[in-house]
Amino acid sequence: MTGRTAERQREIVEVARREGSVEVTTLALELGVAKETVRRDLRVLEDRGLVRRTHGGAYPVESAHFETTLAARAANHVSERRRIAAAAAELLGNAETVFVDEGLTPQLIAEALPEDRPLTVVTASVATAVALAEAENITVLMLGGRLRPSTLATVDQWTTRMLAGFAIDLAFIGANGISREHGLTTPDPAVSEVKAQAIRSARRTVFAGVHTKFGAVSFCRFAEIGELDAVVTSTLLPASEAHRYSLHGLHVVRV
Repeated sequence: MTGRTAERQREIVEVARREGSVEVTTLALELGVAKETVRRDLRVLEDRGLVRRTHGGAYPVESAHFETTLAARAANHVSERRRIAAAAAELLGNAETVFVDEGLTPQLIAEALPEDRPLTVVTASVATAVALAEAENITVLMLGGRLRPSTLATVDQWTTRMLAGFAIDLAFIGANGISREHGLTTPDPAVSEVKAQAIRSARRTVFAGVHTKFGAVSFCRFAEIGELDAVVTSTLLPASEAHRYSLHGLHVVRV
């Protein structure tokens, strides 16, 4: 690979992450190269796990091999996360007990839950517990365990043991990556155990995440696609890709 090619591909990835998606025609004009050159670059980038190609373009795949802090996440895809959170909260139905996973998007879901009826929220996330502490009609049950400083969430046997003792109506789950081939994944085995137990304890499970999570694969698999009842993401995930997930029996919501 020449230096010029590598530089062009880096620029494509940067644009995709900044804009949420890229189009072959637009990139060809901006980079001053042929459309086939851009298509070839996108094939290479997809092979490297950096983008997922669509008809006429591509969208970025979020890196699933490392974790960012809550502060770093708060600066990424903010409006997209808020739309997803609001749509996910609408799937509450008649649930009276809810598990809310660690992470920014699940926290935004918790903040979007209705306060006009009694609800019990179980969470390992300190940030979520604090956000709901004064919410009217919401009882917060904080799971004990070892606190992870990067995410401000509890893990290990104390956490999973408490979860195993509950029968939860609905679990809102996040992940570092979701793919049809590898399911839901996350980098840390301790976090993986908490997520897996939450799904086992819940009657219904909803995954909510930004479009860059799709196609990303991390180290620890904690659930198969078929264990989910619904997936909530944004319209930045192409309709064709969303349809492929719906073929697994999932209710897919794009907002």
